[in-house]
Amino acid sequence: MTPFPHLPPYPTVRLMPKADARAVRHGFPWVFANEMVLDRRTKKLEAGSLAILEDAERRPMAVVTVNPESKIAARVLDRDPEAVIDGDWIATKLAAALRHREALFDKPFYRLVHAEADGLPGVVIDRFGDIAVLQPNAAWADAGAETIADALLAATGIRRVVLNGSGRARGLEGLGEELRMLRGDAPEGPVEVPMNGAVYMADLMGGQKTGLFYDQRPNHAFAAGLSQGARVLDVFSHVGGFGLAALARGAASALAVDGSAPALELARKGAEASGVAERFETRQDDAFDTLAALDKEGRRFEVVVCDPPAFAPSKSALEPGLRAYERIARLAAPLVEEGGYLVLCSCSHAADLSKFRAACARGIGKAGRKGAICYTGFAGADHPVLPQLAEGGYLKALVFRL
Repeated sequence: MTPFPHLPPYPTVRLMPKADARAVRHGFPWVFANEMVLDRRTKKLEAGSLAILEDAERRPMAVVTVNPESKIAARVLDRDPEAVIDGDWIATKLAAALRHREALFDKPFYRLVHAEADGLPGVVIDRFGDIAVLQPNAAWADAGAETIADALLAATGIRRVVLNGSGRARGLEGLGEELRMLRGDAPEGPVEVPMNGAVYMADLMGGQKTGLFYDQRPNHAFAAGLSQGARVLDVFSHVGGFGLAALARGAASALAVDGSAPALELARKGAEASGVAERFETRQDDAFDTLAALDKEGRRFEVVVCDPPAFAPSKSALEPGLRAYERIARLAAPLVEEGGYLVLCSCSHAADLSKFRAACARGIGKAGRKGAICYTGFAGADHPVLPQLAEGGYLKALVFRL
């Protein structure tokens, strides 16, 4: 297998005396820039270089990847300081990730690698049948993308690999944006993805993120179970996530609202492929404006879902983000029929569950409604979370019965 660009002997980097070496030994996967000795030698290391991490007493702790220009100065790859990080090492990680997903799903449509929790820091891989979309969000993975692609083909049976180099995380690593095929030919159009009884259309070469959000799968399923015979409103619908799942479970109708015309076109194609197009309606507009307009129109729904983008992507954005979540809840609650359900979601890791829940409750209360939470959901099991890395548990879904 193609060797990884950086082979032993690896240089060494060292923790500062004030750093908590126990945290790393007990599983925390990052070393921040203010915890590591960033002398001239270390600062000269190329972003994505491999190194041996030592504690302040110069005892080897792990093989890490280093980026002197990032706030996350080092990411732990292997706790064995003797480990060799190459194509075979990556293939072993991929094979372990694949075993877990094959235990969860009977069809090859899932998140195959979820970064640190699957032992591949900064690496996200979504699988769409024989196609994988690779997001190398850390410098080491970007430098080793070709090796990762070879390992994917060897370990999984995947035949085509798309490199999707976009997103905020890459910018924090000093990486630019790019989109290209690493292996095989580009798909000629959207890819059909079966999920929760519906068919979704994923644009792997031009859609958001990797083309589809697998993380909401269990929450789609729960909301769909509440939707039999119901009128459903799916706001920030993207390619029809909650709405199509609800229709597949027997919803009377679904209205999908999104600001993106291409996303709504994919949603309509998904409705056609699912055989539910006659019960599916779309509206392209600003979500906040649409919620207010629907109230003025007197529209009411048994199930209302709001799944917005991250309003609080960082700690500095937390307070305005929480106000935005509160406003969404305040505008959406009046549209829910008595005894109906309001589904509110957040993918902001800076807004933890308690803060998000409180913001939603304030918004519902300000709308003159009240309700109990009957379900709290998170990302699916193909999005595992390291207990030491709270940032991995970004997705929250709350279902209120109003």
